[in-house]
Amino acid sequence: MKVFNTLLGKKEDFLPQTDEVKMYVCGITPYSDAHLGHAMSYIVFDVIRRYLLFKGYKVKYVQNITDIDDKLIDRSRQSGTSVKELAERYTASYFEDMAALNIGRADIQPKATEEIATIIKIIQGLVNKGYAYQAGGSVYFRVRQVSDYGKLSRRTLKSMRATTGAVGGEEKEDPLDFVLWKAVKPDEPSWGSPWGEGRPGWHIECSAMSLKYLGETIDIHGGGQDLIFPHHENEIAQSESFSGKKPFVRYWLHNGLVQLGEEKMSKSLGNLITIKEALLKHSADAIRIFVLSSHYRSPLTYSEEILQAAERGAERLWRVISRDDPTGGVGKALDAKPYRKQFIEVMDDDFNTPEALASLFDLAREINQSADSRIGFQDAKEVLVSLARKVLGLKLPRIIYAQASLKGSGTLSARGTVIPGMVNARVNRLIEERVKCRKEEKWQRADEIRSKLAELGVTLEDTKERTDITYKSVPSEESLDRLMEELGIALEDTPKGTVWKYRR
Repeated sequence: MKVFNTLLGKKEDFLPQTDEVKMYVCGITPYSDAHLGHAMSYIVFDVIRRYLLFKGYKVKYVQNITDIDDKLIDRSRQSGTSVKELAERYTASYFEDMAALNIGRADIQPKATEEIATIIKIIQGLVNKGYAYQAGGSVYFRVRQVSDYGKLSRRTLKSMRATTGAVGGEEKEDPLDFVLWKAVKPDEPSWGSPWGEGRPGWHIECSAMSLKYLGETIDIHGGGQDLIFPHHENEIAQSESFSGKKPFVRYWLHNGLVQLGEEKMSKSLGNLITIKEALLKHSADAIRIFVLSSHYRSPLTYSEEILQAAERGAERLWRVISRDDPTGGVGKALDAKPYRKQFIEVMDDDFNTPEALASLFDLAREINQSADSRIGFQDAKEVLVSLARKVLGLKLPRIIYAQASLKGSGTLSARGTVIPGMVNARVNRLIEERVKCRKEEKWQRADEIRSKLAELGVTLEDTKERTDITYKSVPSEESLDRLMEELGIALEDTPKGTVWKYRR
Protein backbone atom coordinates (compact mmCIF):
# COMPACT_ATOMS: atom_id res chain seq x y z
CA MET A 1 0.00 0.00 0.00
CA LYS A 2 1.42 3.37 -1.07
CA VAL A 3 0.51 6.91 -0.04
CA PHE A 4 1.68 10.29 -1.30
CA ASN A 5 3.66 12.02 1.42
CA THR A 6 3.62 15.81 1.00
CA LEU A 7 6.85 16.05 3.00
CA LEU A 8 8.76 13.95 0.47
CA GLY A 9 6.72 15.01 -2.56
CA LYS A 10 6.26 11.41 -3.70
CA LYS A 11 4.51 8.14 -2.99
CA GLU A 12 6.04 5.76 -0.50
CA ASP A 13 5.15 2.49 1.17
CA PHE A 14 2.73 2.91 4.05
CA LEU A 15 4.40 1.39 7.11
CA PRO A 16 2.75 2.60 10.32
CA GLN A 17 4.57 2.25 13.63
CA THR A 18 2.17 -0.43 14.92
CA ASP A 19 -1.05 -2.06 13.81
CA GLU A 20 -2.87 0.95 15.32
CA VAL A 21 -2.63 3.89 12.93
CA LYS A 22 -2.45 7.24 14.72
CA MET A 23 -4.30 9.77 12.59
CA TYR A 24 -4.89 13.49 13.14
CA VAL A 25 -6.95 15.73 10.84
CA CYS A 26 -7.40 19.46 11.30
CA GLY A 27 -10.99 20.26 12.20
CA ILE A 28 -13.31 23.22 11.84
CA THR A 29 -13.40 26.73 13.23
CA PRO A 30 -17.13 26.84 14.03
CA TYR A 31 -18.23 30.38 13.22
CA SER A 32 -20.66 29.56 10.37
CA ASP A 33 -22.18 26.56 8.61
CA ALA A 34 -19.79 24.05 7.06
CA HIS A 35 -19.54 24.13 3.26
CA LEU A 36 -18.63 21.77 0.42
CA GLY A 37 -14.93 22.48 0.94
CA HIS A 38 -15.28 20.98 4.41
CA ALA A 39 -17.32 18.13 2.95
CA MET A 40 -14.51 17.27 0.54
CA SER A 41 -11.83 17.14 3.23
CA TYR A 42 -13.83 15.16 5.76
CA ILE A 43 -15.25 12.72 3.18
CA VAL A 44 -11.69 12.08 1.95
CA PHE A 45 -10.32 11.34 5.41
CA ASP A 46 -13.44 9.38 6.35
CA VAL A 47 -12.74 7.09 3.39
CA ILE A 48 -9.04 6.84 4.27
CA ARG A 49 -9.96 5.84 7.80
CA ARG A 50 -12.56 3.35 6.51
CA TYR A 51 -10.05 1.78 4.13
CA LEU A 52 -7.42 1.39 6.83
CA LEU A 53 -10.02 -0.40 8.96
CA PHE A 54 -10.97 -2.52 5.93
CA LYS A 55 -7.31 -3.49 5.56
CA GLY A 56 -7.24 -4.74 9.13
CA TYR A 57 -5.58 -1.83 10.92
CA LYS A 58 -6.87 -0.28 14.09
CA VAL A 59 -7.22 3.49 13.81
CA LYS A 60 -7.06 6.11 16.54
CA TYR A 61 -8.49 9.20 14.89
CA VAL A 62 -8.30 12.68 16.44
CA GLN A 63 -9.92 15.77 14.92
CA ASN A 64 -9.84 19.08 16.76
CA ILE A 65 -12.37 21.89 17.06
CA THR A 66 -10.86 25.38 17.07
CA ASP A 67 -13.44 27.06 19.27
CA ILE A 68 -11.34 30.17 20.00
CA ASP A 69 -9.95 32.14 17.07
CA ASP A 70 -9.87 35.62 15.51
CA LYS A 71 -12.66 34.70 13.08
CA LEU A 72 -14.90 33.49 15.87
CA ILE A 73 -14.29 36.67 17.83
CA ASP A 74 -15.02 38.87 14.81
CA ARG A 75 -18.26 36.99 14.01
CA SER A 76 -19.25 37.15 17.67
CA ARG A 77 -18.99 40.93 17.62
CA GLN A 78 -20.92 41.19 14.35
CA SER A 79 -23.74 38.97 15.58
CA GLY A 80 -23.91 40.13 19.18
CA THR A 81 -23.50 36.51 20.28
CA SER A 82 -20.90 35.26 22.72
CA VAL A 83 -17.96 33.32 21.31
CA LYS A 84 -18.94 30.27 23.36
CA GLU A 85 -22.55 30.30 22.17
CA LEU A 86 -21.51 30.85 18.56
CA ALA A 87 -18.99 28.01 18.67
CA GLU A 88 -21.44 25.60 20.29
CA ARG A 89 -24.17 26.42 17.76
CA TYR A 90 -21.99 25.83 14.71
CA THR A 91 -20.24 22.82 16.22
CA ALA A 92 -23.65 21.18 16.63
CA SER A 93 -24.53 22.20 13.07
CA TYR A 94 -21.27 20.65 11.84
CA PHE A 95 -21.99 17.34 13.56
CA GLU A 96 -25.44 17.31 11.94
CA ASP A 97 -23.88 17.84 8.52
CA MET A 98 -21.31 15.10 9.04
CA ALA A 99 -23.98 12.63 10.14
CA ALA A 100 -26.10 13.51 7.10
CA LEU A 101 -23.10 12.81 4.84
CA ASN A 102 -22.42 9.49 6.62
CA ILE A 103 -19.06 10.72 7.90
CA GLY A 104 -18.09 8.92 11.09
CA ARG A 105 -17.04 10.93 14.12
CA ALA A 106 -13.41 10.93 15.15
CA ASP A 107 -12.54 8.85 18.20
CA ILE A 108 -11.54 12.03 20.01
CA GLN A 109 -12.70 15.56 19.08
CA PRO A 110 -11.07 17.90 21.58
CA LYS A 111 -11.92 21.59 21.79
CA ALA A 112 -9.12 24.13 22.03
CA THR A 113 -10.73 25.89 25.00
CA GLU A 114 -10.69 22.64 26.96
CA GLU A 115 -6.96 22.07 26.35
CA ILE A 116 -5.55 25.36 27.66
CA ALA A 117 -3.46 23.64 30.36
CA THR A 118 -1.75 21.42 27.77
CA ILE A 119 -1.18 24.38 25.45
CA ILE A 120 0.44 26.43 28.24
CA LYS A 121 2.65 23.46 29.19
CA ILE A 122 3.98 23.13 25.65
CA ILE A 123 4.54 26.87 25.23
CA GLN A 124 6.44 26.96 28.54
CA GLY A 125 8.56 24.04 27.35
CA LEU A 126 9.42 25.93 24.15
CA VAL A 127 10.34 29.03 26.17
CA ASN A 128 12.56 26.95 28.47
CA LYS A 129 14.38 25.47 25.47
CA GLY A 130 14.94 28.86 23.86
CA TYR A 131 12.60 28.30 20.93
CA ALA A 132 10.10 30.87 22.15
CA TYR A 133 10.18 34.23 23.88
CA GLN A 134 7.82 36.55 25.69
CA ALA A 135 7.24 40.05 24.37
CA GLY A 136 4.46 42.51 25.15
CA GLY A 137 2.40 39.93 27.00
CA SER A 138 2.48 37.56 24.00
CA VAL A 139 4.75 34.62 23.27
CA TYR A 140 6.38 34.07 19.87
CA PHE A 141 8.20 31.14 18.25
CA ARG A 142 11.73 31.79 16.93
CA VAL A 143 11.53 30.48 13.37
CA ARG A 144 15.27 30.90 12.76
CA GLN A 145 16.03 28.50 15.62
CA VAL A 146 14.75 25.64 13.42
CA SER A 147 17.32 24.77 10.76
CA ASP A 148 14.88 22.85 8.53
CA TYR A 149 11.94 25.24 8.85
CA GLY A 150 10.11 25.25 5.49
CA LYS A 151 10.73 21.58 4.68
CA LEU A 152 7.05 20.73 4.26
CA SER A 153 6.16 23.68 2.01
CA ARG A 154 9.61 23.72 0.34
CA ARG A 155 10.15 27.38 1.12
CA THR A 156 13.20 29.28 2.25
CA LEU A 157 13.11 31.99 4.89
CA LYS A 158 14.02 34.51 2.22
CA SER A 159 11.16 33.46 -0.05
CA MET A 160 8.73 33.42 2.86
CA ARG A 161 9.55 36.99 3.73
CA ALA A 162 9.16 38.06 0.11
CA THR A 163 5.95 36.18 -0.69
CA THR A 164 4.04 36.44 2.58
CA GLY A 165 4.71 40.09 3.23
CA ALA A 166 5.66 39.15 6.77
CA VAL A 167 5.67 42.11 9.12
CA GLY A 168 6.59 42.26 12.74
CA GLY A 169 5.28 44.33 15.57
CA GLU A 170 7.79 46.20 17.65
CA GLU A 171 7.85 43.31 20.12
CA LYS A 172 8.82 40.66 17.53
CA GLU A 173 12.46 39.68 17.14
CA ASP A 174 11.85 38.69 13.52
CA PRO A 175 8.89 39.35 11.19
CA LEU A 176 8.62 35.62 10.45
CA ASP A 177 8.20 34.60 14.08
CA PHE A 178 4.69 33.38 14.78
CA VAL A 179 2.53 33.75 17.85
CA LEU A 180 2.00 30.98 20.37
CA TRP A 181 0.14 33.01 23.02
CA LYS A 182 -1.76 36.23 22.35
CA ALA A 183 -1.89 38.93 25.00
CA VAL A 184 -5.39 39.79 26.15
CA LYS A 185 -7.35 42.45 24.28
CA PRO A 186 -10.48 44.26 25.48
CA ASP A 187 -13.71 42.23 25.30
CA GLU A 188 -12.00 39.01 24.20
CA PRO A 189 -12.10 35.63 25.95
CA SER A 190 -8.89 35.04 27.90
CA TRP A 191 -7.18 32.63 30.27
CA GLY A 192 -4.49 33.07 32.87
CA SER A 193 -0.93 32.05 32.00
CA PRO A 194 2.68 32.61 33.17
CA TRP A 195 2.79 35.51 30.68
CA GLY A 196 -0.44 37.12 31.77
CA GLU A 197 -4.03 36.92 30.55
CA GLY A 198 -4.42 35.86 26.94
CA ARG A 199 -5.42 33.09 24.57
CA PRO A 200 -3.62 30.52 22.43
CA GLY A 201 -2.50 31.10 18.86
CA TRP A 202 -3.98 28.90 16.15
CA HIS A 203 -0.97 26.72 15.33
CA ILE A 204 -0.13 25.64 18.88
CA GLU A 205 -3.64 24.25 19.43
CA CYS A 206 -3.19 21.38 16.98
CA SER A 207 0.29 20.51 18.25
CA ALA A 208 -1.00 20.37 21.81
CA MET A 209 -3.95 18.13 20.99
CA SER A 210 -1.95 15.84 18.74
CA LEU A 211 0.85 15.44 21.28
CA LYS A 212 -1.59 14.86 24.13
CA TYR A 213 -3.84 12.28 22.48
CA LEU A 214 -1.54 10.58 19.95
CA GLY A 215 2.01 11.02 21.24
CA GLU A 216 5.22 12.54 19.93
CA THR A 217 5.15 10.79 16.55
CA ILE A 218 1.97 10.05 14.62
CA ASP A 219 1.39 8.15 11.41
CA ILE A 220 -0.96 10.37 9.40
CA HIS A 221 -1.67 14.07 9.62
CA GLY A 222 -4.29 15.33 7.18
CA GLY A 223 -5.91 18.52 6.04
CA GLY A 224 -6.48 20.72 3.03
CA GLN A 225 -3.61 21.91 0.84
CA ASP A 226 -4.26 25.46 2.04
CA LEU A 227 -3.00 24.39 5.49
CA ILE A 228 0.48 23.30 4.34
CA PHE A 229 1.84 26.80 4.98
CA PRO A 230 1.89 28.26 7.48
CA HIS A 231 -0.24 26.03 9.70
CA HIS A 232 1.29 22.61 9.19
CA GLU A 233 4.78 24.03 8.73
CA ASN A 234 4.46 25.69 12.11
CA GLU A 235 3.04 22.54 13.68
CA ILE A 236 6.16 20.64 12.67
CA ALA A 237 8.50 23.32 13.99
CA GLN A 238 6.90 23.68 17.41
CA SER A 239 6.11 19.98 17.92
CA GLU A 240 9.57 18.69 17.03
CA SER A 241 11.22 21.50 18.99
CA PHE A 242 9.17 20.69 22.08
CA SER A 243 9.54 16.89 21.99
CA GLY A 244 13.05 16.74 20.56
CA LYS A 245 11.89 13.88 18.35
CA LYS A 246 11.64 13.64 14.56
CA PRO A 247 9.52 13.09 12.67
CA PHE A 248 6.45 14.62 14.26
CA VAL A 249 4.42 13.08 11.42
CA ARG A 250 5.42 10.11 9.27
CA TYR A 251 2.94 10.74 6.43
CA TRP A 252 1.49 14.14 5.55
CA LEU A 253 -1.67 13.81 3.43
CA HIS A 254 -3.34 16.86 1.91
CA ASN A 255 -6.57 17.02 -0.07
CA GLY A 256 -7.16 19.39 -2.97
CA LEU A 257 -9.58 22.28 -2.67
CA VAL A 258 -13.12 22.74 -3.96
CA GLN A 259 -13.27 25.51 -6.54
CA LEU A 260 -16.19 27.66 -7.57
CA GLY A 261 -15.06 29.11 -10.86
CA GLU A 262 -11.38 30.02 -10.64
CA GLU A 263 -11.21 30.46 -6.88
CA LYS A 264 -11.24 28.05 -3.95
CA MET A 265 -14.49 27.81 -2.03
CA SER A 266 -14.03 29.43 1.37
CA LYS A 267 -15.86 31.28 4.12
CA SER A 268 -13.54 34.27 3.88
CA LEU A 269 -14.24 34.74 0.17
CA GLY A 270 -17.97 34.21 0.65
CA ASN A 271 -18.22 32.06 -2.48
CA LEU A 272 -19.45 28.91 -0.85
CA ILE A 273 -22.21 26.35 -1.02
CA THR A 274 -23.06 25.09 2.45
CA ILE A 275 -23.53 21.39 3.08
CA LYS A 276 -27.09 22.08 4.15
CA GLU A 277 -27.82 23.87 0.87
CA ALA A 278 -26.31 21.01 -1.13
CA LEU A 279 -28.35 18.41 0.76
CA LEU A 280 -31.56 20.23 -0.13
CA LYS A 281 -30.91 19.37 -3.77
CA HIS A 282 -28.80 16.23 -3.66
CA SER A 283 -28.52 12.98 -1.74
CA ALA A 284 -25.60 12.28 0.56
CA ASP A 285 -24.49 9.51 -1.82
CA ALA A 286 -24.39 11.98 -4.72
CA ILE A 287 -22.21 14.39 -2.73
CA ARG A 288 -19.84 11.59 -1.74
CA ILE A 289 -19.63 10.36 -5.34
CA PHE A 290 -19.01 13.96 -6.48
CA VAL A 291 -16.04 14.18 -4.10
CA LEU A 292 -14.68 10.67 -4.68
CA SER A 293 -14.86 10.91 -8.48
CA SER A 294 -11.81 13.15 -8.29
CA HIS A 295 -8.50 12.05 -6.79
CA TYR A 296 -8.21 13.49 -3.32
CA ARG A 297 -5.05 15.46 -4.14
CA SER A 298 -6.64 17.14 -7.16
CA PRO A 299 -8.78 20.28 -7.15
CA LEU A 300 -12.53 19.66 -7.33
CA THR A 301 -14.64 22.03 -9.42
CA TYR A 302 -18.21 22.55 -8.24
CA SER A 303 -21.09 22.79 -10.68
CA GLU A 304 -24.70 21.73 -10.52
CA GLU A 305 -24.22 19.71 -13.71
CA ILE A 306 -21.44 17.64 -12.13
CA LEU A 307 -23.49 17.05 -9.00
CA GLN A 308 -26.50 16.04 -11.07
CA ALA A 309 -24.30 13.53 -12.89
CA ALA A 310 -23.18 12.20 -9.49
CA GLU A 311 -26.84 11.92 -8.49
CA ARG A 312 -27.55 9.82 -11.59
CA GLY A 313 -24.59 7.64 -10.70
CA ALA A 314 -25.91 7.14 -7.18
CA GLU A 315 -29.33 6.21 -8.54
CA ARG A 316 -27.73 3.63 -10.86
CA LEU A 317 -26.21 1.93 -7.84
CA TRP A 318 -29.46 2.16 -5.86
CA ARG A 319 -31.34 0.46 -8.68
CA VAL A 320 -28.77 -2.31 -8.98
CA ILE A 321 -28.79 -3.24 -5.31
CA SER A 322 -32.60 -3.12 -5.33
CA ARG A 323 -32.77 -5.95 -7.88
CA ASP A 324 -33.52 -9.44 -6.63
CA ASP A 325 -31.60 -12.44 -7.87
CA PRO A 326 -34.13 -14.43 -9.95
CA THR A 327 -32.14 -17.69 -9.75
CA GLY A 328 -32.46 -18.27 -6.02
CA GLY A 329 -28.74 -19.09 -5.94
CA VAL A 330 -29.12 -22.05 -8.29
CA GLY A 331 -27.01 -22.40 -11.44
CA LYS A 332 -24.41 -20.13 -13.01
CA ALA A 333 -23.40 -17.06 -11.00
CA LEU A 334 -21.46 -13.86 -11.65
CA ASP A 335 -17.92 -13.87 -10.25
CA ALA A 336 -17.17 -10.53 -8.51
CA LYS A 337 -13.62 -11.43 -7.43
CA PRO A 338 -11.89 -9.55 -10.29
CA TYR A 339 -13.80 -6.37 -9.45
CA ARG A 340 -13.00 -6.65 -5.74
CA LYS A 341 -9.33 -7.25 -6.59
CA GLN A 342 -9.27 -4.20 -8.87
CA PHE A 343 -10.94 -2.08 -6.19
CA ILE A 344 -8.30 -3.01 -3.60
CA GLU A 345 -5.40 -2.52 -6.02
CA VAL A 346 -6.40 1.05 -6.88
CA MET A 347 -7.20 1.95 -3.29
CA ASP A 348 -3.78 0.62 -2.30
CA ASP A 349 -2.32 3.13 -4.76
CA ASP A 350 -2.75 6.33 -2.71
CA PHE A 351 -6.51 5.88 -2.20
CA ASN A 352 -7.45 6.19 -5.88
CA THR A 353 -11.20 6.57 -5.34
CA PRO A 354 -12.06 7.52 -8.96
CA GLU A 355 -10.77 4.15 -10.13
CA ALA A 356 -12.36 2.41 -7.16
CA LEU A 357 -15.73 3.91 -8.10
CA ALA A 358 -15.18 2.89 -11.71
CA SER A 359 -14.68 -0.74 -10.63
CA LEU A 360 -17.97 -0.62 -8.70
CA PHE A 361 -19.88 0.84 -11.64
CA ASP A 362 -18.36 -1.87 -13.87
CA LEU A 363 -19.58 -4.47 -11.41
CA ALA A 364 -23.00 -2.82 -11.32
CA ARG A 365 -23.22 -3.06 -15.10
CA GLU A 366 -22.29 -6.75 -14.98
CA ILE A 367 -24.95 -7.37 -12.33
CA ASN A 368 -27.59 -5.77 -14.55
CA GLN A 369 -26.50 -7.86 -17.53
CA SER A 370 -26.52 -11.00 -15.39
CA ALA A 371 -30.02 -10.21 -14.18
CA ASP A 372 -31.24 -9.76 -17.74
CA SER A 373 -29.62 -13.08 -18.69
CA ARG A 374 -30.96 -14.84 -15.58
CA ILE A 375 -27.47 -15.44 -14.21
CA GLY A 376 -27.15 -15.43 -10.43
CA PHE A 377 -25.71 -12.26 -8.92
CA GLN A 378 -26.53 -12.27 -5.20
CA ASP A 379 -22.93 -12.81 -4.06
CA ALA A 380 -21.69 -10.18 -6.51
CA LYS A 381 -24.25 -7.72 -5.22
CA GLU A 382 -23.06 -8.35 -1.66
CA VAL A 383 -19.50 -7.52 -2.76
CA LEU A 384 -20.71 -4.29 -4.35
CA VAL A 385 -22.68 -3.29 -1.28
CA SER A 386 -19.84 -4.16 1.11
CA LEU A 387 -17.18 -2.14 -0.74
CA ALA A 388 -19.47 0.80 -1.41
CA ARG A 389 -20.79 1.05 2.14
CA LYS A 390 -17.86 -0.03 4.29
CA VAL A 391 -15.09 1.68 2.34
CA LEU A 392 -16.59 4.53 0.33
CA GLY A 393 -19.25 5.30 2.92
CA LEU A 394 -22.19 5.30 0.50
CA LYS A 395 -25.55 4.69 2.14
CA LEU A 396 -26.93 2.75 -0.85
CA PRO A 397 -30.56 2.63 0.22
CA ARG A 398 -32.65 -0.11 -1.31
CA ILE A 399 -35.41 1.26 -3.49
CA ILE A 400 -38.81 -0.38 -3.24
CA TYR A 401 -40.97 0.24 -6.26
CA ALA A 402 -44.26 0.16 -4.41
CA GLN A 403 -47.80 0.55 -5.62
CA ALA A 404 -50.65 1.63 -3.37
CA SER A 405 -54.33 2.20 -4.01
CA LEU A 406 -56.12 5.34 -2.88
CA LYS A 407 -58.12 3.31 -0.38
CA GLY A 408 -55.04 1.54 1.01
CA SER A 409 -54.26 2.20 4.66
CA GLY A 410 -50.94 0.39 4.95
CA THR A 411 -47.42 1.78 4.71
CA LEU A 412 -44.66 0.99 2.24
CA SER A 413 -40.90 1.20 2.81
CA ALA A 414 -38.65 2.98 0.34
CA ARG A 415 -34.94 3.75 0.91
CA GLY A 416 -35.35 2.73 4.51
CA THR A 417 -38.07 5.31 5.12
CA VAL A 418 -41.72 4.60 5.82
CA ILE A 419 -43.83 5.89 2.94
CA PRO A 420 -47.51 6.33 3.87
CA GLY A 421 -49.80 4.61 1.42
CA MET A 422 -51.80 7.80 0.83
CA VAL A 423 -48.61 9.63 -0.16
CA ASN A 424 -47.58 6.92 -2.56
CA ALA A 425 -51.11 6.84 -3.97
CA ARG A 426 -50.92 10.52 -4.84
CA VAL A 427 -47.50 10.04 -6.43
CA ASN A 428 -48.82 7.12 -8.47
CA ARG A 429 -51.76 9.22 -9.60
CA LEU A 430 -49.43 11.95 -10.77
CA ILE A 431 -47.39 9.36 -12.64
CA GLU A 432 -50.55 8.15 -14.37
CA GLU A 433 -51.32 11.71 -15.36
CA ARG A 434 -47.82 12.12 -16.73
CA VAL A 435 -48.07 8.89 -18.74
CA LYS A 436 -51.36 10.15 -20.18
CA CYS A 437 -49.75 13.46 -21.14
CA ARG A 438 -46.87 11.71 -22.84
CA LYS A 439 -49.27 9.57 -24.88
CA GLU A 440 -51.10 12.72 -25.91
CA GLU A 441 -47.74 14.41 -26.66
CA LYS A 442 -48.31 17.07 -24.03
CA TRP A 443 -44.61 17.12 -23.33
CA GLN A 444 -44.50 20.40 -21.44
CA ARG A 445 -47.09 19.28 -18.90
CA ALA A 446 -45.40 15.86 -18.56
CA ASP A 447 -42.05 17.55 -17.87
CA GLU A 448 -43.72 19.90 -15.41
CA ILE A 449 -45.11 16.99 -13.38
CA ARG A 450 -41.71 15.31 -13.28
CA SER A 451 -39.82 18.46 -12.26
CA LYS A 452 -42.40 19.40 -9.62
CA LEU A 453 -42.19 15.94 -8.07
CA ALA A 454 -38.39 16.17 -8.09
CA GLU A 455 -38.64 19.41 -6.09
CA LEU A 456 -40.58 17.44 -3.48
CA GLY A 457 -37.91 14.72 -3.32
CA VAL A 458 -39.52 12.17 -5.64
CA THR A 459 -37.60 11.33 -8.81
CA LEU A 460 -39.02 9.43 -11.77
CA GLU A 461 -37.12 7.35 -14.28
CA ASP A 462 -38.86 5.87 -17.30
CA THR A 463 -38.14 2.36 -18.54
CA LYS A 464 -39.88 0.41 -21.30
CA GLU A 465 -42.02 -1.45 -18.79
CA ARG A 466 -42.71 1.13 -16.07
CA THR A 467 -41.82 4.35 -14.36
CA ASP A 468 -39.55 3.79 -11.37
CA ILE A 469 -40.11 5.91 -8.28
CA THR A 470 -37.22 6.95 -6.02
CA TYR A 471 -38.07 8.70 -2.77
CA LYS A 472 -35.14 10.92 -1.78
CA SER A 473 -37.38 12.40 0.88
CA VAL A 474 -40.99 11.84 1.86
CA PRO A 475 -43.32 14.63 0.73
CA SER A 476 -46.32 15.43 2.85
CA GLU A 477 -49.87 14.74 1.68
CA GLU A 478 -50.47 18.50 1.86
CA SER A 479 -47.57 19.32 -0.48
CA LEU A 480 -48.78 16.73 -2.98
CA ASP A 481 -52.34 18.05 -2.74
CA ARG A 482 -51.03 21.55 -3.47
CA LEU A 483 -49.16 20.22 -6.48
CA MET A 484 -52.23 18.39 -7.77
CA GLU A 485 -54.31 21.52 -7.26
CA GLU A 486 -51.71 23.48 -9.22
CA LEU A 487 -51.92 20.92 -12.01
CA GLY A 488 -55.69 21.08 -12.02
CA ILE A 489 -56.31 17.73 -10.35
CA ALA A 490 -58.47 17.69 -7.23
CA LEU A 491 -59.85 15.13 -4.81
CA GLU A 492 -63.62 14.93 -4.64
CA ASP A 493 -65.93 12.71 -2.59
CA THR A 494 -68.56 10.79 -4.57
CA PRO A 495 -71.07 8.04 -3.63
CA LYS A 496 -68.56 5.54 -5.01
CA GLY A 497 -65.68 6.89 -2.93
CA THR A 498 -63.00 9.54 -3.25
CA VAL A 499 -61.84 10.12 -6.81
CA TRP A 500 -59.68 12.60 -8.67
CA LYS A 501 -61.42 15.16 -10.81
CA TYR A 502 -59.85 17.30 -13.51
CA ARG A 503 -60.39 21.02 -13.31
CA ARG A 504 -58.40 21.82 -16.42
